[in-house]
Amino acid sequence: MADYQAPITDLSFLLEHLIKADQLWPQLGLHDADPETAKAILEEAAKLCEQVIAPLNREADETGTHLTAGKVVVPDGFNEAYSAYCEGGWGALGGDAQYGGMGMPKTLVACVEEMLQGACMAFGLAPMLTAGACLALNAHGSDNLKERFLPNMYTGQWAGAMDLTEPHAGTDLGLIRTKAVPLEQNMLGEALYAVTGTKIFITWGEHDMAENIVHLVLAKLPNAPAGSKGISLFLVPKHLPNEDGSLGARNTVSCGALEKKMGIKSSATCVMNFEEAKGWLVGEPHKGLAAMFTMMNYERLTVGIQAVAVAQASYQSARDYASERLQSRSLSGAQFPDDPADPIIVHPDVRRMLMHMRSFNEASRAFYLYVAQYLDIAKYSQDDKTKSQAEGRIALLTPVAKAFMSDMALSAAIEGQQVFGGHGYIREWGQEQYVRDIRITQIYEGTNGIQALDLLGRKVIANKAVILNDYCSEILHFVQHDLSGEWQKEGAKLVECIHEVTALAQELIARAGKSPDVIGASAVDFLHALGLVSYGYLWLKMAHSTEHIQSGGVASEGAYSAEFLAAKQYLCRYFLNRELPRVSFLAERIRSHSDDLMVMPASHF
Repeated sequence: MADYQAPITDLSFLLEHLIKADQLWPQLGLHDADPETAKAILEEAAKLCEQVIAPLNREADETGTHLTAGKVVVPDGFNEAYSAYCEGGWGALGGDAQYGGMGMPKTLVACVEEMLQGACMAFGLAPMLTAGACLALNAHGSDNLKERFLPNMYTGQWAGAMDLTEPHAGTDLGLIRTKAVPLEQNMLGEALYAVTGTKIFITWGEHDMAENIVHLVLAKLPNAPAGSKGISLFLVPKHLPNEDGSLGARNTVSCGALEKKMGIKSSATCVMNFEEAKGWLVGEPHKGLAAMFTMMNYERLTVGIQAVAVAQASYQSARDYASERLQSRSLSGAQFPDDPADPIIVHPDVRRMLMHMRSFNEASRAFYLYVAQYLDIAKYSQDDKTKSQAEGRIALLTPVAKAFMSDMALSAAIEGQQVFGGHGYIREWGQEQYVRDIRITQIYEGTNGIQALDLLGRKVIANKAVILNDYCSEILHFVQHDLSGEWQKEGAKLVECIHEVTALAQELIARAGKSPDVIGASAVDFLHALGLVSYGYLWLKMAHSTEHIQSGGVASEGAYSAEFLAAKQYLCRYFLNRELPRVSFLAERIRSHSDDLMVMPASHF
């Protein structure tokens, strides 16, 4: 099993040449974020992830977490790693500077998130959930609550958890039964509520790595409107803080059980019970779902980052194994005649698997940074038109980032497992863990089917494809005006696929008005088609940048090896020739009638 290596070179390349962070960050007023600071942050994060966190991943998966007398026992080394994470100030990286955060842009935070998740996804879920809780609280909490909770959450002294799902209410949160009743008392200058109910699938809902856990809980007030319009959001801590900020009494919040799961075994997935637990309203009554969705764009992107991070770890192991494992001779003759056999990397099918993995992993990395830049623009830009355009791009691409990245990451990890042959099925080599861990990213934070419905139904059809067409126009402009002659042939393939996707959008807009099942029958295929087009676009942008560097057009020529730059170009051609053509197949499926799925009676299943 290969030691995890943080992809610093690729991240630096993308920040410099795809995002052009040295221009973007100053334009947004982010003067504390500069190339030198970013370099130092990436290097220090890599040390923590490679040397402290990654060595825990394999053994922690074997031991898992355990619930004893209501307390979660974490794997050996997790408490020490969490302390190291907190002491390094990593939890404050993207936090609001007003409350002790560093205020770094998402484009930089996302790079650190990939390293953390690639080192050990189960461990990385803990700071990820705290960051999400901080986002929601910072956006919707009162100044009083923010002042009392955010500083300790940024330091990691207090962790965060998001409590949405109930046994009978997953995607349809309007069905939740958890209740919040107003109390006739205040605490910390805020009105108190008694929260009662049971939540399931609560990641790191209980643990002792932090001294307190701040739960953000969806619940309904008395006489709340039915459905999702009646949901409110409450802050319910494990320990109630005293007026001076110290820990007070234990709240009536408890972990009733830990789920036995397929993957991420070393994270605690809890059943949480709230028995008239005291908490505070976050935001306005009955607006809890909107408050929770404030952080969803960030969290869903981070889920996609999780997936590609683990797929990258899978690729590193598969690449190293393929370079060392001797089996058979090359079809074109012995490549290493002094050895008893050639390494399997000489075989075309093994190369197919590795090229598939790497081409999707590196495109995914470019894609999450491409989306992250719009999160930064929407948050920090002072121009209303620019902010509005960024928000539209975020709305369109967030479901693609979550669903397509995780779908392709699982595909990549399965290919990595296949490279190992029988050893890939054996636990000690680690590949089967990567497959198990990635699988959850297709499910939580909104299943990928739901993401596809959101994309096609709300962001394309309901929008009359306005945002989609704006995005596609950007791609077309790049291909037609920025590509050199050498890449025009590959660019022409992408143009054909763009026209296919925009034509499909118009066809689906027309068909959806006649058949309500059209959206559901076509959504996943459409999302994948848009994902492939997006990846083709980013591969061409990366190849264009490498060509510019090789021609001496930028000062950073010596920062990247000749092998690194050449590999980008090889991978670009591979992707456009062997992966992008899937768009035509997907278009054919989309154009088939939805009756293919709906005509068979349910009783026939």
